[in-house]
Amino acid sequence: MAIKTRAYSVDGKREMTIDEFKRWLKKFDNDQDGRISRDELADAIRVSNGGWFTRRKSKRIIRSVDANGSGFIDDNEIKNLAEFAEKHL
Repeated sequence: MAIKTRAYSVDGKREMTIDEFKRWLKKFDNDQDGRISRDELADAIRVSNGGWFTRRKSKRIIRSVDANGSGFIDDNEIKNLAEFAEKHL
């Protein structure tokens, strides 16, 4: 999945804007607290064909993009997550 400034599709891969990415990610905020937990991120990875070891991947991703060390991804850190996804996923 690629994050772009405008949405379009190339080679069958979904590309989306940062706002579209935020809206998509918020679908996995099961407790509606405005943050994405490791388990919620694992669900998002699993749905997007992330394959095996989604819990391990989500833990590594949270450590990489969680700027304030809270253990969650909040609105201020979504851009970090989008950049990580674009580079590594």
